Amino acid sequence: MAIIRESIDVDRRPEEVYQYVMDTQRMPEWQLSAVSAERLDEGPVGVGTQVRVTRHIGRRVMPMTMEVTEYDPPHSWGMRGVDGPVRAQVHGEVEPYDEGRRSHVTIDIDFEGHGMGKVLVPLVVRPQVRKELPRNEQLLKDRLEQTGE
Repeated sequence: MAIIRESIDVDRRPEEVYQYVMDTQRMPEWQLSAVSAERLDEGPVGVGTQVRVTRHIGRRVMPMTMEVTEYDPPHSWGMRGVDGPVRAQVHGEVEPYDEGRRSHVTIDIDFEGHGMGKVLVPLVVRPQVRKELPRNEQLLKDRLEQTGE
């Protein structure tokens, strides 16, 4: 199956966008399916950092562990699911434009199903994410532009 990709322009500097996106506690503020997110380790965020994210997937609420696989502030990040029936692989990029005053944000998501996830991914997860990702990016834009976070 094809990667799900969405992009949006945000009227904030790349450093500010990147910092917000990588603040795991803020995931539920801009990701509709995220119920909660918490770090499983301490110290600065970087490759290997793990986050427990609880999400609505269809009618279910499922916890999953995500691990940071790429950390290149303020340019790109990557995360992958390491447990659970649905394991996402996420890649994000923040590109500066307008002399670094604005950002072009692109997020790619793909999924791997394990056990019952093999059924959930094509029937529930992909359709949900295709609808949700553009809305998530709009929430990210709105949150950063309106609140000055």
